[in-house]
Amino acid sequence: MKKTLFTFSILFLIFCGAVHADTIQLKNFTELLDALNKGEKVNVVIHYADCKLKIDSVEKKSPDEIAGMPMMPFEYYGAGVINKKAFISSSSTVMIYLAGFNGFVDNYMKVRAYDDNTVEVTVKFVAAKTFETQMDEMFTGEINDGSNGKGVYFFTEK
Repeated sequence: MKKTLFTFSILFLIFCGAVHADTIQLKNFTELLDALNKGEKVNVVIHYADCKLKIDSVEKKSPDEIAGMPMMPFEYYGAGVINKKAFISSSSTVMIYLAGFNGFVDNYMKVRAYDDNTVEVTVKFVAAKTFETQMDEMFTGEINDGSNGKGVYFFTEK
């Protein structure tokens, strides 16, 4: 009985350690690409207030909002394939309810991280019934390296 209890206790502790994964901040484009290339799960968290906002090519004050999404699926394009700079692109669409936007909208977010550590984030609200674009915003920022105060964070689990 004592041996069974001891074995169960050890297995329980191992399981608890495996379930609780720590996140590691990826501090530049190279670390982001390496993590994705290894098949690691990567999430992006955007602090919009620390980014620049453009609506219809006019710069506006960024809202005090935070958003995030998994970087899966993603695509990598080397320098010169589509753009002068290499970049990683990922997007997600989820349906959300917003009373100010007449109910349900598809919330589309696209993140494009460039090899110079700059990031573009496109956010659109599209009416679920009519497919009419109700909001279209473009944020620009940089990858947060842990000390530069920039607004785009990438994390992986270890």
